[in-house]
Amino acid sequence: MIAKRIIPCLDIKDGATVKGVNFVHLRNAGDPVELGARYSREGADELVYLDITASHEGRKTFTDMVRRVAAAINIPFTVGGGINELADVERMLAAGADKVSLNSAALRNPQLIEDIARHFGTQVCVVAIDARCEHGEWLCYLNGGRLPAGKRLFEWAAEAASRGAGEILFTSMNHDGVKTGYANDALAALAGALHIPVIASGGAGAKAHFRDVFLDGKADAALAAGVFHFGEIRIAELKQYLSEEGVHVRLVKNQEL
Repeated sequence: MIAKRIIPCLDIKDGATVKGVNFVHLRNAGDPVELGARYSREGADELVYLDITASHEGRKTFTDMVRRVAAAINIPFTVGGGINELADVERMLAAGADKVSLNSAALRNPQLIEDIARHFGTQVCVVAIDARCEHGEWLCYLNGGRLPAGKRLFEWAAEAASRGAGEILFTSMNHDGVKTGYANDALAALAGALHIPVIASGGAGAKAHFRDVFLDGKADAALAAGVFHFGEIRIAELKQYLSEEGVHVRLVKNQEL
């Protein structure tokens, strides 16, 4: 049985980790390298770093941060934000990242998914999807949730998988930061329809929410931010709880409790 993964997500703006609610109202959550090193020690399975501004200068700063993260942790990590061409992927991988996450760029140019898969392997390409449920239908958004993409969640996820995405990272904009649980019905439908892993994002507020997203939402991994950044849930304690609830997770000896 493949272990379920716990993935802290760090949104980066101007070199700092930030966290918001429903994609707005950002507040500082700490140094991204120090946080990443802490999560690595505590037993996180992977990390995700997202450059949420990704201006030209921001990319240079972000690349330097990726190098520092790679030197400070011993678990895989994914980077996203401003990945628009193969050269961006090559730069991130050269800096030490294991995977890249595409969102708006993939929606605007789906061929980029195929190009990345062909040049670097499908395992490198994570397609992130920000979607909001409106009148019973899940609709995708561009630019950090600002612009409608004109695509439906399930259709776009299937297309991304067919083009060579290695994983789908689905964030429910309705659930983001409100800590009431993940979008388990939509996640279960995605997991049932796709042949690649699904990462759940948006809604974690309690340990039980992680249990439910794995058992009910059928997710392969659960991503969260604020509950980890602000010390509301400790990863080692969460994994122990999940194991006791019948969820298969990787328990590491000598984790920091």
